[in-house]
Amino acid sequence: MDVTIKDQPELRVGTVRHIGPYDRISQAFERLGSLMAPARTRPAGGQLLALYYDDPQTTPADRLRSDAALTFPPPLEVPAGLIERRVPAGRYACAVHVGPYDQLPKAWASLMEDIATRGLKATGGVSYELYLNDPMSVPSSQHRTELCAPVEPQSA
Repeated sequence: MDVTIKDQPELRVGTVRHIGPYDRISQAFERLGSLMAPARTRPAGGQLLALYYDDPQTTPADRLRSDAALTFPPPLEVPAGLIERRVPAGRYACAVHVGPYDQLPKAWASLMEDIATRGLKATGGVSYELYLNDPMSVPSSQHRTELCAPVEPQSA
């Protein structure tokens, strides 16, 4: 896995909350899609993301918090029914996964291992997946997903 450490900008997003196992976030994306259907399109420059707030290694699956999200560049308003949130700017370890979404947990584990080998640690802030192509227009083997986890140096 090719991991890059980079400074990411703040993201302004409209979200639909999901509580429960991360692998069921598709339910929140379905709701996000139905809320955006009247608009019939994503905002110009809008990108789909999944936001993850909890460590699945230490949080019970039924308490995991995540959001299906769509970026809204200013000055666009976040539509009614979505919760406006900000993903903080900062230093992130990022890697692009190519393949089916059901392989993402393994990709996340690989990213976290790489973070540790670099002498970094995840900050516990929000991590996210940025979907780089449309899963409806490409086969699952070609899904491109950027994984981003906020990092900081290990304490001495």
